[in-house]
Amino acid sequence: MKVLESISNFAGKYFAFLVIIVAVIAFLIPDTFLPFGKYITILLGTVMFGMGLTLKAVDFKLIATHPKPVLLGVAAQFIIMPFTALAIAYLLQLPGELAAGLVLLGSVPGGTASNVMVYLAKGNVPLSITMTSFSTLLAPLLTPILLLLLAGQWMPVDPMSMFKSIVQVIILPIALGLIVKKLLPTFVEKSLNVVPLISVLAIITIVSAVVAGNVDNIASAGFLVFLGVFLHNGAGLLLGYYAGKMTGLSKLDCRAISIEVGMQNSGLGVALATAHLGPLAALPSALGAVWHNISGPILATYWSKRPVERSE
Repeated sequence: MKVLESISNFAGKYFAFLVIIVAVIAFLIPDTFLPFGKYITILLGTVMFGMGLTLKAVDFKLIATHPKPVLLGVAAQFIIMPFTALAIAYLLQLPGELAAGLVLLGSVPGGTASNVMVYLAKGNVPLSITMTSFSTLLAPLLTPILLLLLAGQWMPVDPMSMFKSIVQVIILPIALGLIVKKLLPTFVEKSLNVVPLISVLAIITIVSAVVAGNVDNIASAGFLVFLGVFLHNGAGLLLGYYAGKMTGLSKLDCRAISIEVGMQNSGLGVALATAHLGPLAALPSALGAVWHNISGPILATYWSKRPVERSE
């Protein structure tokens, strides 16, 4: 178990580099990774099951005790990111499927890796965890509606089918994780240090499958899509921070909201795009999985060297 814990810590620490390395390999020798495409939904469900194992009742306590930063952060998540994605899609004149894919990336909830980034950035970690959990629970309703309203102009969107998909790959695995944790608390407690390794392997495999399936698309439109993802992520980090600042929240809260808004659940974006929009639409989320895990650590490192008092 100690060996697995060491490997898990290594994988978590160098996640961004591992994603880049595997993505490059998948681009160069795609045939090796193409078979993984059929397992994307299962892999994402595995990540969400791990999230369920780590959730605690206290993660939702902030909604009742300090609702303002939670509600503001989640509102920013589902307003800033989808509408910024829409604006960038128009600005870059992205083809329909790529535009819809970018809007989908903007409409999914916050990613689980954001909690680690907020911790490293010396931000408000409980707020980050609560935002991730709350936005994930809202996703079955808000993500399909936002995609229908904003991306329906480019591609047909079936909100009910997407609702069912999100429940299957997000809500049910999280619920199963909570049940297992309730029934086998001692076993789960001993296994928690290995959960990050499983999540890292699952996300890396998802990214490799999408890259392998879009080699030609990446070669022809890869830079344009990456530019869209880069601008989208940067806007989320910046606007998320100032959304908190303009409403009088502390710097600790602002850091948490910034990272939560800027880092999306890219794995969910890939799964939904693959199932409902098409392989090309999954490309923004796949590149997002790579870039978010580069920009997040960069920002976290910058803030970690600038600690603030709890009252700030």
